[in-house]
Amino acid sequence: MTTRPRDSGRARLYEAERLVHHMFDRAASNRTVQIAGTELTLPVEAHFGSVASVRDYVDRVLAMPSVRARFRRAARPVRVRERRGHRSAEYLRSGDADPQIAIPSSADGRWALRELVVLHEIAHHLDDSSGPAHGREFAVGLTDLVGLVLGPEAGFVYRVVFGDSGVV
Repeated sequence: MTTRPRDSGRARLYEAERLVHHMFDRAASNRTVQIAGTELTLPVEAHFGSVASVRDYVDRVLAMPSVRARFRRAARPVRVRERRGHRSAEYLRSGDADPQIAIPSSADGRWALRELVVLHEIAHHLDDSSGPAHGREFAVGLTDLVGLVLGPEAGFVYRVVFGDSGVV
């Protein structure tokens, strides 16, 4: 297994994602937001009740024809399992055997049972670049995935926020 380069952009990407998550949280009642001089309507973000529902969602996303056309690794299944603790969700790529998405489901870990977090972990699975785990190629792939799954408005939000934050 080859090691990836140092993941020096991780903190910047996470901070940009927090901004996007905050936009979606604030738009819960009124879906209309203004960003980069453009008024748009954000899609409704799914929130999951269990790791089993996340597992079903991941399978459906990977089966989407548009996702399969854009990402070569979409044909590879990924196992979704519960993770102990509550501080992080994670993607585990142990070589090419048994890739896994681990999602916390404890009361304190329910923050991870949201669509944008799950899409982030799916994007790790789909990233076949040799760059840093949260590098430019990952960020572009995540933006594309969000656009394909949630729609062009959500993809636009990611492009603008990631661009303004220096992620891409």
